[in-house]
Amino acid sequence: MGEDSRDDIRRLLKEFGVRADGAIVGHLAAAAGSQPLRLRCTLEDLTDYGAGAPSTRLHLEVEGTIRR
Repeated sequence: MGEDSRDDIRRLLKEFGVRADGAIVGHLAAAAGSQPLRLRCTLEDLTDYGAGAPSTRLHLEVEGTIRR
Protein backbone atom coordinates (compact mmCIF):
# COMPACT_ATOMS: atom_id res chain seq x y z
CA MET A 1 0.00 0.00 0.00
CA GLY A 2 1.32 3.40 -0.94
CA GLU A 3 1.69 6.49 1.20
CA ASP A 4 -1.13 8.18 -0.76
CA SER A 5 -3.52 5.44 0.37
CA ARG A 6 -2.45 5.91 3.99
CA ASP A 7 -2.93 9.67 3.70
CA ASP A 8 -6.43 9.15 2.26
CA ILE A 9 -7.33 6.77 5.10
CA ARG A 10 -6.14 9.24 7.73
CA ARG A 11 -7.99 12.12 6.06
CA LEU A 12 -11.24 10.11 5.86
CA LEU A 13 -11.04 8.99 9.50
CA LYS A 14 -10.18 12.49 10.72
CA GLU A 15 -13.15 13.96 8.84
CA PHE A 16 -15.43 11.27 10.25
CA GLY A 17 -14.17 11.91 13.78
CA VAL A 18 -14.71 15.67 13.59
CA ARG A 19 -18.19 15.34 12.08
CA ALA A 20 -19.24 12.52 14.41
CA ASP A 21 -18.12 14.51 17.46
CA GLY A 22 -20.25 17.47 16.40
CA ALA A 23 -23.25 15.28 15.63
CA ILE A 24 -23.04 13.43 18.95
CA VAL A 25 -22.62 16.60 21.01
CA GLY A 26 -25.59 18.19 19.21
CA HIS A 27 -27.70 15.09 19.70
CA LEU A 28 -26.90 14.91 23.41
CA ALA A 29 -27.91 18.56 23.79
CA ALA A 30 -31.22 17.98 21.98
CA ALA A 31 -32.17 14.54 23.34
CA ALA A 32 -33.59 14.39 26.83
CA GLY A 33 -32.66 11.60 29.17
CA SER A 34 -30.08 10.47 31.64
CA GLN A 35 -29.34 7.00 30.30
CA PRO A 36 -26.16 6.48 28.26
CA LEU A 37 -26.37 6.97 24.51
CA ARG A 38 -25.80 3.67 22.67
CA LEU A 39 -24.08 4.10 19.31
CA ARG A 40 -22.89 2.00 16.40
CA CYS A 41 -20.34 3.21 13.85
CA THR A 42 -20.25 1.30 10.58
CA LEU A 43 -17.53 1.22 7.93
CA GLU A 44 -18.64 -0.32 4.64
CA ASP A 45 -17.04 -0.54 1.20
CA LEU A 46 -19.36 1.06 -1.36
CA THR A 47 -17.06 0.52 -4.36
CA ASP A 48 -18.65 -0.88 -7.54
CA TYR A 49 -16.14 -3.57 -8.48
CA GLY A 50 -18.27 -5.03 -11.24
CA ALA A 51 -17.32 -8.64 -11.97
CA GLY A 52 -14.01 -8.28 -10.10
CA ALA A 53 -15.49 -7.90 -6.61
CA PRO A 54 -13.45 -9.32 -3.74
CA SER A 55 -14.82 -12.47 -2.12
CA THR A 56 -15.30 -10.59 1.16
CA ARG A 57 -16.50 -6.99 1.31
CA LEU A 58 -15.03 -4.55 3.82
CA HIS A 59 -17.47 -4.22 6.70
CA LEU A 60 -16.65 -3.11 10.25
CA GLU A 61 -18.97 -2.19 13.11
CA VAL A 62 -17.95 -0.67 16.43
CA GLU A 63 -20.51 -0.23 19.20
CA GLY A 64 -20.21 1.72 22.40
CA THR A 65 -21.90 3.97 24.91
CA ILE A 66 -21.57 7.65 25.70
CA ARG A 67 -22.20 8.60 29.32
CA ARG A 68 -24.22 11.72 30.03
